[in-house]
Amino acid sequence: MAVELCLLLLLFCGNTISEVQPIYKPPPGTLDFGFVPSKTYDTGAYHEPGSIGILFKIVHAFLYLVQPNSFPQDLIRKVAQQQLGNSRGDYQKPENVVLTLQAIYYEIGFIVSAALGLLFILLLPLVGLCFCMCRCCDNCGGEMHQRQKKNADCQRSCFATFLFVASLIISVGVLCAYAANQHLTNQVRGAKKLVNSNFKDLKIFLNDTPAQIDYLVSQYNTAKDKALSDLNNVGPMLGIRVQEQLGKEVRPALDAALSMAGAIRETKEALENVSVSVEVLQEGTERLHTNLTDVKMHLSNTLNDSACNAAQAASTCNIIRNSLSQLNVNANFSGLPGVSSQLAKVNDVLKIDLSSLVQKGYAAFNDTPDLVVNQTRNILSAVPYIKSMLESIGSNITTFTKALPVEKILADLMVYLTQSEAYVQDYFPLVEQYDFYRWLGCLILCCMVVLILVFYYLGLLCGTCGYDKHASPTTRGCISNTGGNFLMAGVGFSFLFSWVLMTVVVLTFVTGGNVEKLVCEPFEDKNLFKVLDTPYLLNQHWKNYLAGILFKNPNVNLTFEKVYSDCKENKGIYTSLHLEYLFNINEFLNVSMYTEDVALKIEHIQINLSKIILLDEIGKENLLNFSSSGIDGIDFSAYLTEINKSVTKVDLLSFANDLEARADQLPKGALENALKGHANSIRMIHNQQVVPLEQAMSTLNQSIRLLKRTSSELMVKVKNVISAVNTAQFLINNNASQVIVQETKKYMDTIVGYFEQYTEWVKESIAMEVAACKPIANVIDTAVDIFLCSYITDSVNTFWFGLGGSSMFLIPAIIFAVKLSKYYRRMDTEDVYDDVETIPMKITENGNNGYHKEHLYGIHNPVFTSSVEQW
Repeated sequence: MAVELCLLLLLFCGNTISEVQPIYKPPPGTLDFGFVPSKTYDTGAYHEPGSIGILFKIVHAFLYLVQPNSFPQDLIRKVAQQQLGNSRGDYQKPENVVLTLQAIYYEIGFIVSAALGLLFILLLPLVGLCFCMCRCCDNCGGEMHQRQKKNADCQRSCFATFLFVASLIISVGVLCAYAANQHLTNQVRGAKKLVNSNFKDLKIFLNDTPAQIDYLVSQYNTAKDKALSDLNNVGPMLGIRVQEQLGKEVRPALDAALSMAGAIRETKEALENVSVSVEVLQEGTERLHTNLTDVKMHLSNTLNDSACNAAQAASTCNIIRNSLSQLNVNANFSGLPGVSSQLAKVNDVLKIDLSSLVQKGYAAFNDTPDLVVNQTRNILSAVPYIKSMLESIGSNITTFTKALPVEKILADLMVYLTQSEAYVQDYFPLVEQYDFYRWLGCLILCCMVVLILVFYYLGLLCGTCGYDKHASPTTRGCISNTGGNFLMAGVGFSFLFSWVLMTVVVLTFVTGGNVEKLVCEPFEDKNLFKVLDTPYLLNQHWKNYLAGILFKNPNVNLTFEKVYSDCKENKGIYTSLHLEYLFNINEFLNVSMYTEDVALKIEHIQINLSKIILLDEIGKENLLNFSSSGIDGIDFSAYLTEINKSVTKVDLLSFANDLEARADQLPKGALENALKGHANSIRMIHNQQVVPLEQAMSTLNQSIRLLKRTSSELMVKVKNVISAVNTAQFLINNNASQVIVQETKKYMDTIVGYFEQYTEWVKESIAMEVAACKPIANVIDTAVDIFLCSYITDSVNTFWFGLGGSSMFLIPAIIFAVKLSKYYRRMDTEDVYDDVETIPMKITENGNNGYHKEHLYGIHNPVFTSSVEQW
């Protein structure tokens, strides 16, 4: 059946998938195959014991103290390989003796504990028998006489306290045992739901697999339709690819030529601005010089007035007179060279519209897809062949899918699964019935302990409540006497039941403890799988047992641990069981064998794109004319020297403000008013003449700097542009066919890549999603981790832990109960005193024990008589 299960996912096996990364969302531009349809499994193979889990942890800690050794992998391997016990002579072999000693060393904790339990089972009934016989002979506390002591009350209190503590510990132990017993029963009753959940998941696993396989097959159409769509548009799409590839060289060259055309226009505008600005500056500075000369003359005349000779005005007039030399023009634009010759040459260059020529080159290059379509008709002859090839691949996949007996295998597995489920359902009531018998037996054991506890608690209650410290031992009350009898009854039942309880404890301890240490713990840390995966262990001729069973090839690296881990991670059964060793159908998805003929046709493609002219000779000559226009011969330093100067030597506004301030220092009169008038004239000259000149200088500055940047290595720049255009043109004229072939190959690789994407997606889907074998791991976890370990072993271990603890504390309880009963029971005789004091009187002539026996002397004892009458 296992081999048949392996055949479920034989549809799209690829090469061995050693490690599979989780499926990620495809980036833009790749095919989207969607998600493989799948359902969520209901079974959660994890058990949370609840509050009783604290007891389980305590028991695990106790087992660690008993057995602290790690899992003996090597020992178990050697024992299995040596096959101890096959013949009597094997035991005498030295290596087997060593293995036996190693096993004893490993089990020493359990052996010692079990030996102590057996000693308990043998000695306690024997001690009880001897104790009863001894008491029948009035020994071992059997004589109904209690000697009076000063510390009797203290002893009685201590014995009662110790007995009560021991009873409490026994009560806790029996409660733990009862809780474990009830927990196991509850889990068995609820196990049916977990079993049904596992069967349900297995049915989902079988029912969903065909739909998942069909989905994988159907998604082949996604890749095929995308490939056919691209093939139908092979001309335009290939033309665009070629254009993009050539555009890496062509577009930068045309952009540089177009940029140079713009630079020519900017150069013309800058030359015109320079010519106009220089003319404006020359005329403006001449006019400004005339006006400033007139202002200086008028100011000088004003300062020569007699009013300036006055003592109050003399110094101010002298300061003003000395500053008149600053009223002069600073910049001299009359000596700047003209740019008319350069402007004339640039105008000649602009007679040819270079921008229009470059745009024609753009237009011609943009027609590349149409040229490619017209000249690649021969490649279209391969399209029908490729289409038929794709259809044949799809037919092969469909044919192979139908040839696989998937439906029959699934039907057989479903029948087997249904029968197994029916078998479990039929026998589950029997399991519950046997569990009821087990529960009843464990309950009887708990009731044995409870019966003993009842006698002890009643004895303590009656003895404590009925005890009268003023009453003599022979006059104790009925309640106190009954308490003592209860205690002795508890002692008797302890001797009767203890060996039965300890026998059960030893058997369950040895069994449950070893199951926990040799199965549950190594299963949790996967050491158990490592033992099972030991080469040549389960079969001396097979290196890997699981691979030998499934594939009849034990050399395949297939281990129990790897299969369990992969299924635990919900990987596909194809990956978990390495089904690639059974089938490999990559040939059905191998597109490369069908594309060889197409590749040969592509290599002989000849494309002629010489009709594309990026820039004709006129345009190139135009660029060369621009480079020889002479703008690089302009004396830019002379222009920049004058531009960096101010229009006048002094700021006229500052000079006018200073002149007006000094006029305010003069006495009121004609001189003051005349000077203020001159200040206003200077301000007017600044606003009407200096400000326009500064604006013209700014325009000249910008234009000169633009021309300087443009003229810098102008010839080199033009040659670089022409060289780039020539290189791009050479690429188009001579290497276009090679580019076409390269791009066509890339185009075909893209189409083939669709199917490679499909193949990789199928592999990833099979590895991670198709027939995810989580239910198989859940079945193993349910059977071992939950049923065997969590339900049974933990409960059984907790049961013997509680019951064993109760049984062990029966020993001190017996001792304290026997001692305490002497203080509660009514005695036949007592010590006799001469007075009310507590000093006893020795009557040596009547006896040597210090107490009185009425039946020997015939002396009437009213106390004893009343006691007998009460009894």
